[in-house]
Amino acid sequence: MEKGICPIDTFINYVKGKRKATIILHLKQGTKRYSELVKLIPDVSDRMLSKNLKELEESGFIEKKIYPEIPPKVEYSLSKLGDEIHPVLIAMFRGGKILEKKLK
Repeated sequence: MEKGICPIDTFINYVKGKRKATIILHLKQGTKRYSELVKLIPDVSDRMLSKNLKELEESGFIEKKIYPEIPPKVEYSLSKLGDEIHPVLIAMFRGGKILEKKLK
């Protein structure tokens, strides 16, 4: 490992953010439209959800498909990379549940 660079930090830097991991976990269950994600993640603002979706798309974790109709139909799905990191996020989810129980 190169001095000063930790793969864990790299991973966390890409998935940290207001609900990025949650978005990936929901998309693992299938393609979703923006309005579906809003319902699934009610504690995030529209601005923050849009920002995180854009960042996840730019990082290659999700794919955005825009259908040429009026009004535009937009769908989000996991990319191959997003699918590959899903097991890590599940492990983090389980770790969080363990810590919640232990630290109460």
